[in-house]
Amino acid sequence: MQFDVWLMFCAVALAAALSPGPAIVLAISNAVSGGMRAVLCSSLGNVLGLLLVAGVSTFGLGALLSTSASAFMFAKYLGALYLVYLGVKQFRKRELVLSAGANAPGQRHRPAGALFREGVLVAVTNPKVIALFSAMFPVFLDTAQPVGAQFVVMTATMMTLSLLCLLGYGVLARSARRWLSVPHRQRWFHRVAGSVFIVMGAGLTALGRNGH
Repeated sequence: MQFDVWLMFCAVALAAALSPGPAIVLAISNAVSGGMRAVLCSSLGNVLGLLLVAGVSTFGLGALLSTSASAFMFAKYLGALYLVYLGVKQFRKRELVLSAGANAPGQRHRPAGALFREGVLVAVTNPKVIALFSAMFPVFLDTAQPVGAQFVVMTATMMTLSLLCLLGYGVLARSARRWLSVPHRQRWFHRVAGSVFIVMGAGLTALGRNGH
């Protein structure tokens, strides 16, 4: 892959990584609820999910979803249901896990494995991510060069930029933790975050096979 082509890919990938989506909402929620440890665990899960999505897209799942209405509908509603589930769970929360302070006695943390799995599921149940990889990768491929190496470079680039963006959003959200120490603000935060997940899940059902 030529360096100038890679830079163009980086610009497009960065724009995609920065655009609001379920992974970013999850990072923000975990930042104010569980701190940067929670953000890191879920974000690592998310980038692993991106790797899996890139892999299956490479082997033709993206083409299948773009041509098979039934396969696309199944993936779409599966992703929508999971986002709604996350939204309802978020909406029902009553307080922030770290509202008492990072070193408070009896402090409870969500297991790292649960956070990691949640991040993976957010990535792999979103057909828009599959559509993104399927549509974006071929644009930057040079068929005169080894295709496999180009996929590795683009996938690694996308994963790195996504991880950095998620951690960045987490840091920004973490700075709002003091403001969210007031109980009624915590409740409103959970309601807003939960509502965003639910709206995203509902919006996913209107997603067409072309990603719009």
